Amino acid sequence: MAKSGARSGGKARATKERRSDTALLIIDVINDLEFPGGEQVLPWALRMVERLGPLARRMRAAGVPVIYVNDNFNHWRSNFRDVYRHCTRKGIRGRPVARALKPEPRDYFVLKPKHSAFFATSLVPLLEHLGTKKLLMAGMATNLCVFFSAHDAHMHEYDITVLSDCCAAESDGDHDLALDQLQRFLGVRVCRADEVKRTRRARRPAHSAKGAGRL
Repeated sequence: MAKSGARSGGKARATKERRSDTALLIIDVINDLEFPGGEQVLPWALRMVERLGPLARRMRAAGVPVIYVNDNFNHWRSNFRDVYRHCTRKGIRGRPVARALKPEPRDYFVLKPKHSAFFATSLVPLLEHLGTKKLLMAGMATNLCVFFSAHDAHMHEYDITVLSDCCAAESDGDHDLALDQLQRFLGVRVCRADEVKRTRRARRPAHSAKGAGRL
């Protein structure tokens, strides 16, 4: 598994953390989009940014943890900052999306080697550390990494909401089919970002979690 970057350090920083029953999981938005079909994802991803950016800010303000789970692009000696630099180089197709959705210092990040946010990552220990039972899921692609992550989240018995206007795929058909399958067979809730209602429910401070980083 790829290194996940520097962990949050020191007691002073840990005491600022609060447990939360809900977390926003943002999947693969720090992405170069330099793959076959990436040119078709880009316009959908730019539309996604318009909804996901404000939602992430609203969640942070409400005390909801924002967790970026991102592919390591087979850069096994990388950390999250390296991945961000890779995806925001001049001329890279995914640059405007990655720059618009750049994580804030208080956000969490986990690097993943495969499609699912849960496979061979530290995500489950991080969610346990935060006391999270409910996941708001966003990112790309809807029919690939979001889809696989939602399946694994279901296996771990999390309460799952996928935000339809905060996800992107190569086509409307791919996007809609994936959401339909998640609703029909896993009972996943699908809604828009503006339908998410959240008030702050911070609980006791949590100690730092191994394997997860902060920017």
